[in-house]
Amino acid sequence: MIYFDNSATTKPYKEVVEAYLKVSEKYFGNPSSLHSLGSEAEKLLSQSRILASSLLGVKPSEVIFTSGGTEGNNAAIKGVAIEYRNRGKHLITSAVEHPSVLEAFKQLESLGYDVTYLDVDKKGRISIEQLKNSLRDDTILVSLIHVNNELGAIQPIIEVGQLLKKYPKILFHVDHVQGITKVPLSLKNSGIDLCTISGHKFHALKGTGLLYIREGIKLAPLLSGGGQEMSIRSGTENTPGIVAMTKALRLAFEKANSGGIEHLWQLKERLSEGLKKIDGVIINTPEEKEKAAPHIINFSVLNMKPEVLIQDLSKHHIYVSSQSACSSKLSKPSRVLMACGLGEERAKSAIRVSFSYDNTIEEVDQFLDILTNSISNLQKVMG
Repeated sequence: MIYFDNSATTKPYKEVVEAYLKVSEKYFGNPSSLHSLGSEAEKLLSQSRILASSLLGVKPSEVIFTSGGTEGNNAAIKGVAIEYRNRGKHLITSAVEHPSVLEAFKQLESLGYDVTYLDVDKKGRISIEQLKNSLRDDTILVSLIHVNNELGAIQPIIEVGQLLKKYPKILFHVDHVQGITKVPLSLKNSGIDLCTISGHKFHALKGTGLLYIREGIKLAPLLSGGGQEMSIRSGTENTPGIVAMTKALRLAFEKANSGGIEHLWQLKERLSEGLKKIDGVIINTPEEKEKAAPHIINFSVLNMKPEVLIQDLSKHHIYVSSQSACSSKLSKPSRVLMACGLGEERAKSAIRVSFSYDNTIEEVDQFLDILTNSISNLQKVMG
C-alpha cells in the first residue's frame, strides 16, 4: 500500500494507539470526579496540557482541548464574533479557507455580520495591501489558513501578524491544521491570538485537537455546561484521546526536528520532477519553497476526471485525493483553484498528493510509474 493522502488524515502511530488504550482501560475516571480515579484522570489531563503548551511555546492556560479542526475553527471565529460584537461586526478572511471556516463566516453573515473575503493570486496567497485596505474601525477579526489544505500554499502569516499589531482591537486567528509539525510557525512571535490544531493530521486519533487562545482573550463559548476547559468548551474531557494526541504531537515534532522536514522536501522534489515528464500534467502548487509546504503537491491531469484516476490508482493500492476530504465527494471544480484563477479545466481535474514522514522515495518512484501507466491507459479508453 502507498498512502499519499495524509492531508485528509494520517495513520495513528502505534505508540499513540497504545497510549489511548492504556488510559481508556486504567484511567477511565471522569476528570471532574472527586475520588482518586477522577484525580488520576485529571492529573493526566494536566500533564498533557503542560506537554502540549511546551511543544507549542505557550502557557498551559492558553491551551483548550477540542474535538478537532472544525470545532476549533468554529469556536474561535464565532466565539470572537459573539464576545466582541459590541466593538464591531466586520470580519475578514480569504477566499481559499477550509469549509469549516467559510461556512462559519456564512452563518455569521446570516446573523448580520459583514465579512470581507480577500482575493488570492495564482499561487494561492493573499495580498497584504488588500488586507490593509480592508481594515475598518469596526473590524474585530482576521482569520486565515496557514497552509492551504488543497494547494499547499503558505499564507504570509508573519507579515499579517506584524500589520495587525498596529490594530490592537483586531484579533488574529490562524487555521494551523495543515501546517502543524511540518511548516514551522511560532505562535508567540507571529502576532497570533488564536490558533486551531487537529490531532488526526499528525498521527493522533480522530476527534482530538486543541485551540490556542492567547492570554487575556475572551471567547463566547459554543458549548455551555459544566465549565470544563476553562468554561470555553464544556463537556467531559476525552482524556485518552488528549493523552494520545499530545504524545503524537511530541513524536511528530521529534521527527520534524531530526531531518523529517528535509525528507518531505526530497519526496516533493522527486515527485515534481517526475510529474513534469508526464504529458497532460500541470503542477498547481507553487514551486518556491517559501510559498508552499513540503508535504503537499497538487497537480491537474487535463481532460480527465480525478475520481476516475483516483479509483484506478486505488486498484493498485495507491491512495490520493482530489479536493479537501470535506469536499471531495462533491463533483465540482475545486473552489480553491478557481479562486486562484487557474481556470475551470485545471480546477475540475486536480489531484492532491500529501506525504507523511513515513513515506519513501521508493514509494514516489512506484507511484510515478503506475500513474504514468494509468493516465496512458485511461486516455486510450477515453479515445
